[in-house]
Amino acid sequence: MSDNHGNTPAAWSAVIVALLGFVVGGVGLMLSPVNMVIFWVGVVIVLAAAVVFVVMDKAGLHTSGH
Repeated sequence: MSDNHGNTPAAWSAVIVALLGFVVGGVGLMLSPVNMVIFWVGVVIVLAAAVVFVVMDKAGLHTSGH
């Protein structure tokens, strides 16, 4: 288990991008009629959060600063 408990730039960036994706997808579902294109854009953004995390991890931004 890591000592940083997710308090790294890589983890926070991935969480922010995923949160944005959930908001976009949720807005797509709340529209009347439901807009599935916006929903799927949100899903793609959530999946991009994983890519952001992996790229930042490989760049060395998933290490503890203390």
